[in-house]
Amino acid sequence: MTDWAYPDSFQTMGTAANWVAVVSSVCCVFLLLSWAVLPVDKTYRHYLSISLTAAIMSMNLGFVIPLAGNPDQCFDDITPHSMHTAPICATSGFFLLLGGWGAVLWVFLRALSMHLQICWQVVVGRNFMWFSQAAGWGIPAVGVTLAFLFSGVSFRFGETCHINHKNSLADLWIPLLVFAGLTIIIQFATFGYCIKVYLASLSDNSASTEGSGMPSYSNSIRTMTPKQAYRRVRRVIALQWRGIAIVLIIITDVIFFSVVFVFQDNTLEAVKTDGNIALPWIKCLFLNGGDKVPCLNEASALAVNMPTVGAVLFLLAMNGIWCILLLGRWSMVTGWLDMCTSASNRNKREFVSVDARLDDLKKDTRSYEMLSRDTGKTMDDSVTPSAVTPISPTHARLTGSPVNHEYMHMPNSDGRRTPDYFGNTARYHTPARSFSSPRPPQTVHWDSTETHARSPSPFSQEGRYVNPLGMNRI
Repeated sequence: MTDWAYPDSFQTMGTAANWVAVVSSVCCVFLLLSWAVLPVDKTYRHYLSISLTAAIMSMNLGFVIPLAGNPDQCFDDITPHSMHTAPICATSGFFLLLGGWGAVLWVFLRALSMHLQICWQVVVGRNFMWFSQAAGWGIPAVGVTLAFLFSGVSFRFGETCHINHKNSLADLWIPLLVFAGLTIIIQFATFGYCIKVYLASLSDNSASTEGSGMPSYSNSIRTMTPKQAYRRVRRVIALQWRGIAIVLIIITDVIFFSVVFVFQDNTLEAVKTDGNIALPWIKCLFLNGGDKVPCLNEASALAVNMPTVGAVLFLLAMNGIWCILLLGRWSMVTGWLDMCTSASNRNKREFVSVDARLDDLKKDTRSYEMLSRDTGKTMDDSVTPSAVTPISPTHARLTGSPVNHEYMHMPNSDGRRTPDYFGNTARYHTPARSFSSPRPPQTVHWDSTETHARSPSPFSQEGRYVNPLGMNRI
């Protein structure tokens, strides 16, 4: 079809779309690596964003793999290669279908999660996460399997293999459009609820909403005033506007892609059923000796026009770019810069600690604790223990090791002696009111006349009052 129904510039347009898919793939790889390596405060990663990016990455591979392999599209003069005759065709078709299915399912789950949070005040948790993982990858796996079994893929146009027309409505296009339609319904229902809350907040004049926007602890979230509900919805939308935008973009691409392909398949089936539709084009080719250029106008009735097909290819290839613009953050770039900077500084510090530190220590001849580089001797060649800190007297008493008092009084280079900080151990006197040992608390005598307080309670014994907080005083 591309050789006969489209001009030669169609191949250039398809190659350009594939290179856009390469750039899109690089953006997806950057996002996935950032979410995997950088901390959460730099990326704000979420499983809905990670899974959606992985699905779009799979879709991009459907365009990148043929660009790298440069396959031969034709099996013979009139038959294109299919998944049974070209492994690269099967691979590109598999990633394209898996990515399309995955993108539709994950934008559906993202729209559903947002709808539950905004409209129904449901906090989605771990159960929803496991349900999303099962549905977001299980349904696409089943859908791709059915598409390969009942339809198959082949080189329809361009360098990427697309699904054949046979049974494609039942095993691909209708299910995709069903989930896309549900996503649109849920998304617009969420928008309708937000508009309703906003309009209700305009007519709310209650004084209780002039304070905090969140409901008090004594009230349920369902008893919020309209202004409080509007503030809550506004905060959620302010945090989720990127997700809302990516949902709308992906759904628009999928619907546009599906409608164009379904229309193309129906046109080809009409030509197969009624050959008179292609008769003017065949006559033009016969009269011009097989030159397709004068007959492109007649070929427009047999295929979708080139600008529409080009728009489909470029929109599908750009989804990764939209992801990095809407799901990426500038903090990811600064996070990578910080990581590279810290790694270089750590290597630099290690170099200084090995070389420069030894040189600095050699210059200070007054320190008897410095060790030589080659031996375990000090700088004055006297043998010392490997540890430069004297043994603790407490540790010596516990382990029975002798304390070397001569080492503690070792003279310096200027003749002075090091003070003995470890030789004499001060005797510990237990405070009178210390309860570190298991002893009953002592009673405290309290005179009310001295503190100008009230008289002791008549229930106290002999005018003495036991202060329960006295045992905690220092």
